[in-house]
Amino acid sequence: MDFLPIFLNVKDKLCLVVGGGGVARRKAAMLTSAGAMVKVVAPALSGAFAGMPGIGHVAEYFQPGHLDGAALVIAATGDSAVNLDVSQQARARNIPVNVVDNPSLSTFIMPSVLDRSPLLVAFSTGGASPVLARMLRSKLETLIPQGYGRLAAFSARFRDTVKARVTSLAKRRIFWEAVLEGAVAEEVLAGDEAGAEAMLLGMLENARLPENERVQQVGEVYLVGAGPGDADLLTFRALRLMQKADVVVYDNLVSKPVLKMTRRDATRIFAGKKRDDHVMPQEKINELLVRLAKQGKRVLRLKGGDPFIFGRGGEEIETLAENGIPFQVVPGITAASGVAAYAGIPLTHRDHAQSCIFVTGHLKDGSMNLDWEALARPNQTIVVYMGLHGLAMLCAELIGHGLPDSTPAAIVQQGTTQNQRVISGTLATLPGIAQIEKLQAPTLIIVGGVVALRKKLAWFNPGKP
Repeated sequence: MDFLPIFLNVKDKLCLVVGGGGVARRKAAMLTSAGAMVKVVAPALSGAFAGMPGIGHVAEYFQPGHLDGAALVIAATGDSAVNLDVSQQARARNIPVNVVDNPSLSTFIMPSVLDRSPLLVAFSTGGASPVLARMLRSKLETLIPQGYGRLAAFSARFRDTVKARVTSLAKRRIFWEAVLEGAVAEEVLAGDEAGAEAMLLGMLENARLPENERVQQVGEVYLVGAGPGDADLLTFRALRLMQKADVVVYDNLVSKPVLKMTRRDATRIFAGKKRDDHVMPQEKINELLVRLAKQGKRVLRLKGGDPFIFGRGGEEIETLAENGIPFQVVPGITAASGVAAYAGIPLTHRDHAQSCIFVTGHLKDGSMNLDWEALARPNQTIVVYMGLHGLAMLCAELIGHGLPDSTPAAIVQQGTTQNQRVISGTLATLPGIAQIEKLQAPTLIIVGGVVALRKKLAWFNPGKP
């Protein structure tokens, strides 16, 4: 290592910043956020310092006497001679010094920091590539949510209590792993610290019991919306839970790129459904989630789109609640929103549609039971899930209930993925076009004037027009 990574306590200590420009301002702000008493030495301060509280300004050129009492010094001027002088004077007094963008004159460097106080993560390339350090920090921003600061503070509150009750170092490590990777941590991240405290204290009481008397810890179910296919559309929270789960129960509509982002060593159980081909009936899926959770496992129920929009997520959490299984629900981008956006079709538009309605076109007993009068209204966008098989009936009924046969309509196959295809026409022509193009599920049907905007607005269409 070229530098020893350490964290300095500068709270209530005098720190000197030499320079009055934008860079000096950023360094001063970082020091004040750490509780330092900051003194800025510069003949004048730039507008970047306007309104900045908590600093003292010495309107002079740098002099060695300015170092008196300083615990740390940062040189951030545009004058290399001044920066060299600051470095030499500080080194002579054994005061830690950093010269911005000049590691050879520095005894310490300022890392790129991910701040989740009291949790801090610092990135440094030893001055070789500060931009790379910032890029790595931005990547971790997506994996370490703001709530981890609360989790660190919560752990600190109970550190002594846990240490007193779990005296074995090895058992204490196992205990904290169970806390920080389990339901207690999730309660804290969700903002319920009172509930988390009750759970932690219950775990402590359980840990004091003899092995044969301990209560088996129940696992948890994460009902996560996987979005319409593109893995980049996952939420931060979804990705975090996907990486935690011991078992993944996933549907047919979950794309392979999304599935690859689950924990590699997790057990995967396919419970998907295709038309007339149900690998596992819904009731069996509900029972499976309960059974796995009662085994103490963290179960990821991964569903395409959003679990509460034609995803039967409500049925699953109803069963979980009846059996006392803790669960979380993470919304996903539903197909209507994601697929339409990638196809260049806005669901609403001032000139074409002031409302949007989602319906399922799944046929039952050879019929499509929908409120046709409500659907066949002007200035409205209709989005039909699972409607490919009943497309001819759908178009005929909409025309029969008052929509012009010239109403624009489109079908999007495998939307948001690299295999996306968008087929457009009208209510009169779309069934025939779909038959010629031999479309296959998964598809989404969009009906309304907004479809006519596609040729102007489409930005992602790797397939056929």
